[in-house]
Amino acid sequence: MPWYQRIQRFFAIEPDTVSTAEKLVSTLGGFTGIFLIAFISYQFTGASGAALIVPSMGASAVLLFAVPHGRLSQPWALFGGHLISAVVGVTCYQLVPDTFLAAGLAVGLAIGAMHLLGCIHPPGGATALAAVIGGPAIHALGYEYVLTPILLNSIVIFLTAVFFNSIFPWRRYPVSLMRFTDTPAAGQPKPSMLLEKQHIEQALTDMDLMVDLTTTDLQRLFTLSLQHAENQRLSAEQIRLGHYYTNGRHGSEWSVRQIIDEARHSDADKDMVIYQVVEGQGLRSTNSCTRSEFARWAAREVFPNKE
Repeated sequence: MPWYQRIQRFFAIEPDTVSTAEKLVSTLGGFTGIFLIAFISYQFTGASGAALIVPSMGASAVLLFAVPHGRLSQPWALFGGHLISAVVGVTCYQLVPDTFLAAGLAVGLAIGAMHLLGCIHPPGGATALAAVIGGPAIHALGYEYVLTPILLNSIVIFLTAVFFNSIFPWRRYPVSLMRFTDTPAAGQPKPSMLLEKQHIEQALTDMDLMVDLTTTDLQRLFTLSLQHAENQRLSAEQIRLGHYYTNGRHGSEWSVRQIIDEARHSDADKDMVIYQVVEGQGLRSTNSCTRSEFARWAAREVFPNKE
């Protein structure tokens, strides 16, 4: 293996697969989230510094706006991780007189508590640490630190993330608000290349590994990877009345269409479908084309998210 590949492997440097639109949206979201936390928290408390907004919210902003569909970004991880860590941090500061020992215990116990309660949120470690080393303004708050600034900050960034991500049709927060998925609901026919969730969960258990992807996203990742490996494209025969399809593009070009009517014909040039855009670019518009043309546009079939 060449030396530069060894360096890439050591530092886990991987190709950038994120679109420019996604990067710009993440940047704007981070700015919006932190600005609103600071502004709204000041209106409620009049505080300043760490008593107004804890630095760990900057890390939460990265997760909620750059990785809104990640497992570590979801609401239980956000609220549970911050609040539990805040309680642990304040308790360690009040019960352990040695600052170095209290700091280590705060972060370590916060990680353990988040693991036990299933709400791992990396910024929670910083929330626990700030309760110990945050200075007189934080220490004077005692357990009020859990409510203001932690709970208040968390509520503001959560609501901001829900609204902000809803503006862009290809992303939603929390991930349960996504309207379409690559996985059919129970009882529907399943694609030939689809790994069951329980198999993915068992594999993660076997590896004793936690990853920042929901099981649904892992399933989607594996399914799309297999489809690309097989270079699978939809045929005209696979375009069916009432079903949903996406072009698989990124950013503002992404869209989902539903076949709402059809006029079948043995001649491919006369075999027509009528579709409606139900998500993304051209929302609620309708048009028609041949079934073959639609198949060339469609990257894959998607399914309404009924979970």
